[in-house]
Amino acid sequence: MGEQDQQDQQDPGTVREVDVVVVGAGPTGENVAGQTAAGGLSTVVVEAELVGGECSYWACMPSKTLLRPGSALRAAQRVPGVGTGDLDPSVVLTSRDEIVSGWDDASQLEWLDSAGIGLVRGRGRLTGEREVTVTAGDGTTQVLRARHAVAVCTGSAAAVPDIPGLRDSRPWTSREATGAQQVPPRLVVVGGGVVACEMATAWSDLGSQVTVLARSELLSRSEDFAGRLVREALTERGVDVRTGVSATEVRRTGAGVVVQVSDGGTVEADEVLVAAGRRPRTDDLGLAVVGLTDGDWLDTDDTLRVLRDGEPVEWLYAAGDLNHRALLTHQGKYQARAAGDVIVARATGAVVDDGPWGAHAATADHSAVPQVVFTDPEVASVGLTTAAAREAGVEVRVVDQDLASVAGTAVHAQGYTGQARLLVDPARQVVVGATFVGQDVAELLQSATIAVVGEVPISRLWHAVPAYPTISEIWLRLLEGLGRDTALTR
Repeated sequence: MGEQDQQDQQDPGTVREVDVVVVGAGPTGENVAGQTAAGGLSTVVVEAELVGGECSYWACMPSKTLLRPGSALRAAQRVPGVGTGDLDPSVVLTSRDEIVSGWDDASQLEWLDSAGIGLVRGRGRLTGEREVTVTAGDGTTQVLRARHAVAVCTGSAAAVPDIPGLRDSRPWTSREATGAQQVPPRLVVVGGGVVACEMATAWSDLGSQVTVLARSELLSRSEDFAGRLVREALTERGVDVRTGVSATEVRRTGAGVVVQVSDGGTVEADEVLVAAGRRPRTDDLGLAVVGLTDGDWLDTDDTLRVLRDGEPVEWLYAAGDLNHRALLTHQGKYQARAAGDVIVARATGAVVDDGPWGAHAATADHSAVPQVVFTDPEVASVGLTTAAAREAGVEVRVVDQDLASVAGTAVHAQGYTGQARLLVDPARQVVVGATFVGQDVAELLQSATIAVVGEVPISRLWHAVPAYPTISEIWLRLLEGLGRDTALTR
């Protein structure tokens, strides 16, 4: 009998003791549970919504499914002789429904059972040391006690700013934007970050007239050329991108929504999407048990133990968005592997490898976080940006290259537009940051990530010969921009 079947037979109100309790069954929680179960520890996950979490049903998977058709169509249109076509929004939305399994988590439950991981449906709350009380939808409760560790992996939710009338206007957040069943004729997007840019791309491709209201340049945390190139591409496709403005008031009418803009104008639309950041899902988590405050982001050490006044709570771990280290699914899963493995090591008395780049440390969160923005052009980056290096007081050599300068892009797409930037630490002669903007540059990112994480010397990178003619040849152009001067002076 599987762990899942055993759980189903237990009565509400009972106390159950296991080795590890994981609160939150998104990708991060699933990976923590998978590692601890594989390490021989009895593990139960607690989930109030769908097993698989935000990424599977309301973020990564549905958003990229909405984005892919427009990207593929434009890619085909840039190849001479391929011809043109049109998107069928109904087919795209049906494909999105299939990707999220109709918002049904049955397949995820099968995986939990196959891995020997228990599931308790309901909202989990810390109620004592190593203790989680779960309240089910019908109000019944069950207490779970962990012999070794509790891992909270509840993620983040969309932040809705205090703009007059906004909440009453029933705005879309990222969930509604990825789950809508109809294409809104007019959509206004409040924000200029990743979600704002991706959803402006997707819904304009599907036929919406999109207006973007952004306080600063788009993708302001990226290199400056990234936001500029994305803005230019959106504008060319008919999106009304307004930077340097903000929404000051929103009201819903019988015909849709009216958004008052800081420049004195108004925007009328059928829906308003708020893409203004994230907040931690730590409301009512019971953090007072460890002397912390519900609703706050959690600080952790590199083994993902929660910190209180700078000291680790020995039994409490936090992985994924809620620790605010890197709000990305792949980084959450990376943290989860480290956390799950170190929980096993500490439980079994094995050696803990928690030094920099150790097996039980999420070192990459600090200096080697890869990210792709799936707009068209794509934005792929890892490590430091120029602004981040300046703020940190890190001296870097910056090299820029036009992606259209390599033969691979000329073959790949007619009229290819893009840019690449490499940041090099001149003292250590290693890459500390890279950004690529252009069609299909996401596939360049892993090589850059390896260079940053592996601290591959520039002198050795000269021997990593890119195949011809591919877009990867940009690496050779960037190295040529650095020159063979071993001092790499600025």
